[in-house]
Amino acid sequence: MSDRPLLTREQSRAVDVLAAEKYHIPGVILMENAGRGSAELLLARQPKQVLICCGPGNNGGDGYVIARHLDLAGVPVKVALLCPRDRIQGDALINFTIIEAAGIEILDFADEPLCPSFEEQLDQADWVIDAMLGTGVTSPPREPIASAIHQINASAAQVMAIDIPSGLDCDEGEPNEPTIVADFTATFVTSKPGYAKPSAEPYLGEVHIVDIGTPRALLREVFG
Repeated sequence: MSDRPLLTREQSRAVDVLAAEKYHIPGVILMENAGRGSAELLLARQPKQVLICCGPGNNGGDGYVIARHLDLAGVPVKVALLCPRDRIQGDALINFTIIEAAGIEILDFADEPLCPSFEEQLDQADWVIDAMLGTGVTSPPREPIASAIHQINASAAQVMAIDIPSGLDCDEGEPNEPTIVADFTATFVTSKPGYAKPSAEPYLGEVHIVDIGTPRALLREVFG
């Protein structure tokens, strides 16, 4: 995987579109592979208590998959929901309803500003998973995610970012205010152009590439 070109924001979108429209791979399968691969990376670090912070999009969907696999492995896990439930759609909603039916604890932190109990949950966790904002974000995080980022960065927990630290621009490598400071980042398919920039280095931690099962023919088409 190390010899793959860097994947821009637009190319990341193209992977999802081509996978569904030309290669007949439902997005929920790519999400499953992304979440399971990320969970395996975290399990290798032997977490004791995990808090997964989820936003409204597919990045949050990856977080729900991770929650299921951590729970399956016997790791205590809670999901902090940082958006109204009615904003969860598509593949993310499929995985949300799975963890809801499975009885995994879901904490509602959609209100602005965050209540003190969010900080209490952070204090209980040795690992926090940032599944709030993905590579499509180009503007500063809004509430309540902005407050969550500040509180996560101030906590003692180690932080794993899913695909990208929330708030970081994947193409330019520029951090918005605020941006998650991760201990490591599990990024999908291949690395992103902004990750090579000095401005991104303090936020990424170790970068690990997670393959999500995209065919080589699809990648050749995307990379040109």
